[in-house]
Amino acid sequence: MHAAFFLLLGASLVRFLIRHPGEPRTPWIIAFSVALALLYVLGPVLGGPGTGRRFTWLGAVVASWVVLVVLAPSFAWCAVPLFYTGLRTLPARASLVLVTLLTTLVVAAQLRLAEGFDPNLVFAPPAVAAIATAVFVHTQRQAARQRALIDDLLRTRRELAATERREGTLAERQRLSMEIHDTLAQGLSSQQMLLQAAERTWDSDAEAARRHVRTAADIAARGLAEARRFVHDLAPPQFDGGAGLEDALRALAAPESTTVSVRFHVEGVPVPLPDGVRSALLRIAQGALANVTEHAAATTVALTLSYLGDQVVLDIADDGRGFDPGAAPAPGGARGHGLPAMRARVRRLGGTLTVESVPGEGTVLSASVPLETP
Repeated sequence: MHAAFFLLLGASLVRFLIRHPGEPRTPWIIAFSVALALLYVLGPVLGGPGTGRRFTWLGAVVASWVVLVVLAPSFAWCAVPLFYTGLRTLPARASLVLVTLLTTLVVAAQLRLAEGFDPNLVFAPPAVAAIATAVFVHTQRQAARQRALIDDLLRTRRELAATERREGTLAERQRLSMEIHDTLAQGLSSQQMLLQAAERTWDSDAEAARRHVRTAADIAARGLAEARRFVHDLAPPQFDGGAGLEDALRALAAPESTTVSVRFHVEGVPVPLPDGVRSALLRIAQGALANVTEHAAATTVALTLSYLGDQVVLDIADDGRGFDPGAAPAPGGARGHGLPAMRARVRRLGGTLTVESVPGEGTVLSASVPLETP
């Protein structure tokens, strides 16, 4: 629009100079053309912040153009860019009044140039003014809708980011709670049981008491390693040195690691497992064995890791007292966290956790995790 204004202003000046060479009003027309061009160029400076300054600048531009139209009617063609200048600067009603006045001057100027009455000169300028105004108003409304849409999108994005942060925080809290329950809390529980057993046998069987104390010390050392891993958010220490899940489960079933007899068996051809699957199955095994030790009163546990091609399955079966899987945990107790934590771990990997148990007949826990095909 700025380029169109200067093009029309220059064309009008050249037309006047060609058509009316040597006229006395030529210096005035040149002067007012230069003044109008300077006013238009200096609009961002002269019409800067402040409503009064913008109105004063627009008044000076329109006044200079009116003088040019009176001196040379051909300058009326500059009216269309000035329509947009007024529509951008003035309020809606005031800008419509200005457009009407400018259109009237254009019609009058065109009739002065014509040799007789021409209906096109009377109706064409108002039609052009109406089209220009309609286009501007439509564009402004579209811009307002786009701004509102952008504001909504930005607000939605901020809300979504806040929601994701909250969900991430909750997920991290849940992850840490499961990690602590399956490692530190179970380890502390085992230490407590071992130390209590050592206290009971300290006078009657000092050697057995020492074994219990040494086992508790080993569990404490592993718990300390787990706590340090939490700080650095690393994989379980059982996987240090490239050890696989089979090695970690075999170490978990060792006699020095548990107070019950655990038989570990691998079925199928072992395949490399993702870190998340290894960690989840190891934590499930740790939590299940801790529950067996603390609650089941079992004498033997069968720990089986099965590779079935498209999935890996971990089974933990004990010959303990069993329980009713459908019974709700005691309100306010800490015993009900183990199974929900295991289910959450398996669910994150797209797997399933099943528990089969009957009071007096032991318990079988099975965790199945699908494996990605190559």
